[in-house]
Amino acid sequence: MSVDGLTKMTKIEVVVPGENVPAVREQFRSAGATGFTSVSGVSGLGHNGYHQGRLLFNQQSALELLISVVPEAKSAALIVGLRRLLDESPGVMFVTDTYVSRPEYFG
Repeated sequence: MSVDGLTKMTKIEVVVPGENVPAVREQFRSAGATGFTSVSGVSGLGHNGYHQGRLLFNQQSALELLISVVPEAKSAALIVGLRRLLDESPGVMFVTDTYVSRPEYFG
């Protein structure tokens, strides 16, 4: 399905503590994601109160936002894997439909 020449994909955003970032990256890779964006030091107010974006002692102490876009056919397996990970550790996942101009980048 296209909107004004764009291709529909699935965007998955995950906020986790620094120590869980490698596991999220591995989920992205194993699901066939061709890339991701990572933003460290994120802050905000949530379920467990306010989280500051600054580092406390090391990189592991900060929250990180990881974002990946995958074709819809790859999204179900990725979502299942991330839900399993988040069942056992702190974090939150957001899943949205998105549209991209260069679908070949997300192969």
